[in-house]
Amino acid sequence: MTMNKSQKPNTNPSSNSFDEIAKKINELKANSKNSKDYGQITINALKRATTKEFYRAEDLAELLEVNIMTIYRYIKAGRLKAYKIGRDFRIDKNEFNRFLKSVSNK
Repeated sequence: MTMNKSQKPNTNPSSNSFDEIAKKINELKANSKNSKDYGQITINALKRATTKEFYRAEDLAELLEVNIMTIYRYIKAGRLKAYKIGRDFRIDKNEFNRFLKSVSNK
């Protein structure tokens, strides 16, 4: 896909929706002569980014009314699966719900 200098990129906010982005990537993939097209990887990354919700460790500590160190201990002990991004931990919403069920006394 080539763009002339006189052409401006489409900055319409509606063009930023996931479906339109995925459609454009699929079009590029179909027109690509390169057998190593990374369009599908991008689509999968977009799906994951738009479907998962994460909590910060600080948010969970506040939500559960416990000290932040308690959350860190659960993570270190493997009771709560977390992703470390930089210095912060992120906990998937589904993982947090699983953890709550595991510690429930019902």
